[in-house]
Amino acid sequence: MANTSDVLSDISWHFWNSWHALDVLFVIFIIVLTFVASKLVDRLIHHQFEMASRKMAVDETAYRIIRHTSVALVYVFGLVLIIMRFPTLQNLSFAIFAGAGFLGIVVGLAAQSTMSNIISGVSLAIFRPFRVGDRVNIRDDYGKITDITLRHTVVKTWDNRRLIIPNHVISDEAIINWTIEDPTVCWPIDIGISYDSDIDLARKIMVDEGRKNKNTMSFSELRKYDEKFSDDDVLVLLTGLGDFSVNLKLFVWVRDRSFAYGTGCEIREAIKKRFDKEGIEIPFPYRTLVYKKDLVAEHENSYVGIKEGKEDF
Repeated sequence: MANTSDVLSDISWHFWNSWHALDVLFVIFIIVLTFVASKLVDRLIHHQFEMASRKMAVDETAYRIIRHTSVALVYVFGLVLIIMRFPTLQNLSFAIFAGAGFLGIVVGLAAQSTMSNIISGVSLAIFRPFRVGDRVNIRDDYGKITDITLRHTVVKTWDNRRLIIPNHVISDEAIINWTIEDPTVCWPIDIGISYDSDIDLARKIMVDEGRKNKNTMSFSELRKYDEKFSDDDVLVLLTGLGDFSVNLKLFVWVRDRSFAYGTGCEIREAIKKRFDKEGIEIPFPYRTLVYKKDLVAEHENSYVGIKEGKEDF
């Protein structure tokens, strides 16, 4: 190990002492050229993607992986040019790789996560469980996939946050993809009515308000996505008899997950206003409060009553 250290020190000393002004300029030139070339390659691929998108459907996910990989290769090529320019630097590189030993193991373990992310990124681009632009639920967050790099995936959430998730993590997660194959969504809306209310009238009101909303899909629109569709476009089911309410669930279809939550809120508000007009009660929990002094007074009164009854007897 000591011999390897001495060799590396000797090569390093000769390397730094062999540099000239021309060598410094060469390195600076290659660094600048590499930076400019990476930007040009990035813009060229982006331009080609835009041109191809006008003529055919191009998968943006694969495009982004190719784009990031190409830029990375430009930087690697620039580094190789610098190494090949100096024989001493080549020897230094060979000596480092040859005498790495324990250091190589440490570096390999440290790079394990990075390599896992890269392999997972390529896997995501090939198998495509989700694509750039897809709307997904992941880790209790709803958002849109905005970028897939070699290291991580970016998800823009509904409240404009950015989730940066390593590829090897997201590839192992269970994800709800709302966009893949069929973007239409059947969205449930829970409503409770009192036991005294007319269930048939409540159901009619819920169906009417569900169909009135501009974002809900009609039966004919649903048939365009699925010719075998034969259910009701708006459906109300009685899902339970609770402690205080009869629980109904309204199902409406919307074109895309991005409309679902807002549409549900609008329909729920419209139903509440109709219920108020037509006498359908939405119940709330009832509580009976009994004070301790009342219990004591009641107990005393009952005791006096029993005692008086015995005396009369």
